[in-house]
Amino acid sequence: MQFQAIIFDLDGVICFTDEYHYRAWKAMADGMGIPFDRTINNRLRGVSRMDSLEIILEKYDGPALSDAQKAALAQQKNDLYRESLKEMSTADLSDEVRETLDALRAMGLKLAIGSSSKNTPFILGQIGLKDFFDAVSDGNNITRSKPDPEVFVKAAQMLGVAPADCLVVEDAVSGAQAGHAGGMKVACLGDAALNGAGDWNMKSIRELTDIVR
Repeated sequence: MQFQAIIFDLDGVICFTDEYHYRAWKAMADGMGIPFDRTINNRLRGVSRMDSLEIILEKYDGPALSDAQKAALAQQKNDLYRESLKEMSTADLSDEVRETLDALRAMGLKLAIGSSSKNTPFILGQIGLKDFFDAVSDGNNITRSKPDPEVFVKAAQMLGVAPADCLVVEDAVSGAQAGHAGGMKVACLGDAALNGAGDWNMKSIRELTDIVR
């Protein structure tokens, strides 16, 4: 096989929490009188919470905000988001994803998560994958968000696998850029695939089993 390990982004690849993110950021922005729509929301894909806040604040025209005020706004958003995530369940893990993960595991590949989200452990628990992955690198152990490669490089280190032997699976262009910057090949879904950002641009996650052979 071409690879020893596969590192998956979480949101948009393993499960879909975009709508939950959108609603939470929208509520926070509305409370501040900041224009926010799905076009702006799309810029937040694969971006850390604080960096996402800075993007939203580009349209803020009120008094200057202190770091403490910004932290409070980010916390407000996260509280709203986490409350909505309680609605998630194993039903949010599609048969397509579950069967693909099981097939890749059966092929002897190491599997990891590489996500900017600090809520990764909670989400994995909600969808029934709490202890499934060999490593989880997420917003709790990184200081730089994608397109910086840190989250994927750390995942590879956790697995004990060289970056060149890892395949990253992403749905965001910034995530694909992060994978390439970390010296890894990238297979893309969603927006990233439509933009031709990957070494492979897939229509279905099931294509992974052919890619890794």
